[in-house]
Amino acid sequence: MYFLDDRDPPWFPNPSLCDQEGLVAVSETLGTERLILAYQSGIFPWLKMGEYPLWHWFSPDPRFLLFPKEFKISRTLKKAIKDEIFQIKIDHNFREVMKACANSRRPKDEGTWIEEDMVVDYEKLHCLGISHSIEAYHEEKLVGGLYGLCIGQSFFGESMFYKMPEASKACLAKLVQLALEHKFHFIDCQVPTPHLEKMGATAIPRESFLEKLKVSNSESPKISPWNKII
Repeated sequence: MYFLDDRDPPWFPNPSLCDQEGLVAVSETLGTERLILAYQSGIFPWLKMGEYPLWHWFSPDPRFLLFPKEFKISRTLKKAIKDEIFQIKIDHNFREVMKACANSRRPKDEGTWIEEDMVVDYEKLHCLGISHSIEAYHEEKLVGGLYGLCIGQSFFGESMFYKMPEASKACLAKLVQLALEHKFHFIDCQVPTPHLEKMGATAIPRESFLEKLKVSNSESPKISPWNKII
């Protein structure tokens, strides 16, 4: 495991040098340049742990991806979209989406990894047009959302939340629609979860993921600006 010194220019070791859990490195801070390089390298930050809390950077094997054409939509979600239960917006309330994700219910032993310094750095990426939120509103109240980063020609999902059934899934459906329209290579879901698997996400070897990532990184995002879409 490598320690990333904040005094050095941003860098990461090869993901193949990680431990069995996919841990590549640790650092005291995140930083926008380091974050961008991380996602371009197939690495993402998660959790502050240890006696002296450090950010842990992971590149798990396998990697969990959602290929837009393989998205599966349930009958209940299809009905919610058809009935226009939610008003979907993009990049209208990025910080609130992150805070809601941080405060969403989790298992007793699992705290949030979305701490204030992470919110600050991802907000900076949002101002740069790199990180984005998709939001679901009902009666003008924010009831669901997701956020992540658009780098190259792919989207890297970070977290999602809901306060009404189907709200976060409706946001994911909108993201998939955008991904299809703009020919995204994949939506990165990082690690397997049962509900994303039901919606079509699949695990692939890290080596295959990094090959796809290299192709995606060679292309420029085709959506700009996101908040003009809706």
